[in-house]
Amino acid sequence: MTPTHEPWLVALSLLVAFQGSYVGLHLARQIRLAEGLLQRTLITGSALTLALGIWTMHFVGMLAVQLPVAIDFLVLPTLISFLVCVLVVGFAVFAVGTGTPTRRRSILAALFMGGGIVTMHYLGMYALHANAHMDHDPAFVVASILIGVGASWTALWFGFGTGAQRSVLVSAALMALAISAMHYTAMAGLTLHLHAATAPVDMPALSPGLLAIVVSVVAFVVSGLFLLTLIPVQNRTAQAAGAEVPAAPALVASVPIADVAPIPPTAPQHKSLPVEKDGRRLHLDVARLVAVQAQAHYTSLFDGEVSWFCPLPISEVEAQLDPSIFARVHRSHIVNLDRVASVKRAADSDIVAMAAKIPYQAPVSRSRRSWLKQRLDERATAA
Repeated sequence: MTPTHEPWLVALSLLVAFQGSYVGLHLARQIRLAEGLLQRTLITGSALTLALGIWTMHFVGMLAVQLPVAIDFLVLPTLISFLVCVLVVGFAVFAVGTGTPTRRRSILAALFMGGGIVTMHYLGMYALHANAHMDHDPAFVVASILIGVGASWTALWFGFGTGAQRSVLVSAALMALAISAMHYTAMAGLTLHLHAATAPVDMPALSPGLLAIVVSVVAFVVSGLFLLTLIPVQNRTAQAAGAEVPAAPALVASVPIADVAPIPPTAPQHKSLPVEKDGRRLHLDVARLVAVQAQAHYTSLFDGEVSWFCPLPISEVEAQLDPSIFARVHRSHIVNLDRVASVKRAADSDIVAMAAKIPYQAPVSRSRRSWLKQRLDERATAA
């Protein structure tokens, strides 16, 4: 028999997939701004939340299947499917959440993410083998794998690649589509053969609908706790490397001041940008700025030693910088031309290396290659 589904439970499964995707991707987009324990915590929270969303969507989707007998879920296969999903999705989050976003990283992350979704589904299906024999149509199996990987790549590239400044809602919706479409495509190619000895049995203490609601509420609460616990910490501390990191000389508690003596009234004031670190709100003199990286609706400002969280989007930061010194070399990166050490060719784009105490590299989009070379040549000639 080909399984049919309860419509409202299908809708609930889509909702939990979206909610888990939203929280997981929201956490993953903060990883690049963090260091040390906070970064590891964000990776763990993102992987657990995404895996929980995938697992809950699958579980509720299976409860939505309408069968003439009660289905018993074997505990061990169900648990193993979740643990494997957490591990595989964790690799995807690490690949896409750390380092400079590139097409190669997004493809690698999509393979892990799609693999986690597919593995979760087919391992979880073994939990039903006590009640029925299942035949999977090979064409639908291949289609479900392609959908899982392809939709995951679209969601991750949109959220971490060229779409880094767009709303996480759209990226989460695409990820929920990857999870749900993979599951229901695989189910469309499934044929169940109930065992001959299987007879109608009493329904469990919790009906499928009530059990689905309980599992969904637990998933909502767990992912919500991750969101409420980690996101405020990230906004306060940004790329927290530890309390032992000293403040840069050009940083003060409210407004920029001279390093040695007060600036005479007639002297021009340096521009500064608001930054946050370790719970303190400071201002960074743009003269110290080496590079700017977009992080969703915020930015990360690198001064050669430390990356600071800035609440301004990259467009507002760019508007306050001298265009003769700072150049937008990529959709998500601005660099100080006076601090460029070298430009080298990479797989999909050029990479500009900055002269700084801490190594720093930024991608150069294809459309800016010749322009950047010309700007650097002009500055070298002028010097």
